[in-house]
Amino acid sequence: MKKLLVLLLVFSIVFTFAACGGGETEPEGEVGADITVCFASEPSTIDPALNSAVDGAVMLHHAFEGLIKWVDDGDGNAMLAPGMAESWDISDDGTVYTFHIREGALWSDGEPVTANDFEYAWKRVVDPATAADYSYMLDCVLNGPEIIYDGTKEPSELGAVALDDMTFEVTLHTAIPYFAEIAAFPAAFPVRQDIIEANGDQWTFEPETYIGNGPYMMSEWVHNSYITMVKNPNHYDFENLGPNSIKFALMDDDNAMLAAFNSGELDFNEGYPIDEVPALLESGQLKIGDYIGTYYVSYQTKMAPFDDPRVREAFSLAIDRNYIVEQITRAGQVVAGGYVPSGIYDAGGPGTDFRAVGGDYYSMSKDDYAANTERARELLAEAGFPGGEGFPIVEYIYNTNDGHKAVGEALQNMWQQELGVQVTLTNQDWAVFLETRKNGDYMIARNGWIADYNDPISFLDMWVTGGGNNDAQYENPAYDSLIKTAKTSSDPAVRMKAMHDAEDILMGESVVAPIYYYTVPYMVSDDLKGWYYSPLGYFFFSYASK
Repeated sequence: MKKLLVLLLVFSIVFTFAACGGGETEPEGEVGADITVCFASEPSTIDPALNSAVDGAVMLHHAFEGLIKWVDDGDGNAMLAPGMAESWDISDDGTVYTFHIREGALWSDGEPVTANDFEYAWKRVVDPATAADYSYMLDCVLNGPEIIYDGTKEPSELGAVALDDMTFEVTLHTAIPYFAEIAAFPAAFPVRQDIIEANGDQWTFEPETYIGNGPYMMSEWVHNSYITMVKNPNHYDFENLGPNSIKFALMDDDNAMLAAFNSGELDFNEGYPIDEVPALLESGQLKIGDYIGTYYVSYQTKMAPFDDPRVREAFSLAIDRNYIVEQITRAGQVVAGGYVPSGIYDAGGPGTDFRAVGGDYYSMSKDDYAANTERARELLAEAGFPGGEGFPIVEYIYNTNDGHKAVGEALQNMWQQELGVQVTLTNQDWAVFLETRKNGDYMIARNGWIADYNDPISFLDMWVTGGGNNDAQYENPAYDSLIKTAKTSSDPAVRMKAMHDAEDILMGESVVAPIYYYTVPYMVSDDLKGWYYSPLGYFFFSYASK
């Protein structure tokens, strides 16, 4: 058995956020202050099993804690460390993890955290009745695929079992290099069976029932206005926590968000008018950090005429990506030549790059845009719509945000001008938009994906048939088979070849149209210290001060 002690904090997974300078081992300023941050509007859900949005995940990382957690390495970078598990053992073949629950760990209502809470939570995630978007996150666990995809086994048969109150054993069907990151992911957080069974899907709405085990706990939720969290007095590290309260302002008006930051109402802000970017960068107010993710559009592949790959490819080729990053976003984004972004490891692990190995799927050169659009028109004609003739009115949907609107207007102009089609734009509030996209009630939708862990499968396994985040409603048995190979092989070379082949199919059939690779522009008060960040999209404020 391989023993992993509490003192061994690093999994060789440390994410650097060079642009922030946020985290400090001993933050200066007043510990116990009240801080206000803003990421987005009303969350669709803050149920660990159901959330699939980055803003919701940030809140969840404050209200809950997994077996493993993200901590500050002292330089503002997030690294993995023991959380609810004080230590764990790993079998020699890497398939069995035995977690030892932290002595004295308590829920926010004072009840003890036990291994049974993790067993219930993990089996709830894979239960088809839960309809968790991230059920596939646990298909690495023994019997997971049979429960999630085939329905040939019951959730009770998942290889995640409480041996006793303090011991949680997870058996994987294949050793994987990113399991520690899964154990730190919100979908793997514990939840209380008694609370959920008593309150149903309403359990997250009120402080009295939103019981967590994280450093902070909900004290108030004024819908469409703010969520306030206060220190959890029952958390094992209560004495070292920073802010007395963290208020998550819920806003989607970029002008209002910038005004609130400038007035001092917000200590941290991710919203700003898109046309203010150059001035904000020049003044130093807007910071740019690394982000492992891709901004793209997805097509509803079951809805005519976008059920034809030629149509999807035509629309993809007609996008002038250079114009979008140079004239609209202007915050360091890089044009995307593939779906999996730069920064994701290839077979060699750290130091290798999946995108560099895979290369681009179309030319990113400005000089080749004319050729791309000519090919786009040829494809549309081959599909039966020469010059756009007879093509139905296209609706492009996006969530309310000045930046998404500007990108949508650019796409509308490009498609109309280059393809001869008519395009309308529809914006929706965040929660409504997520539901619309998930249900496939659209033709083309704004989309984006941030890595859940540093492995290409984090981007590719979402497109399997019936996948919870498969907004394109895409189905391809050959693709599914390659993803299965990538998830069941322990040979890095075999895994990576399968994933490169899978991306070849995804891009070859133009299921998505990558536009650019994300950066994370943000604004933070000079007074706010001690926060830290992971390029997976998580900001942490539990030990901040101002």
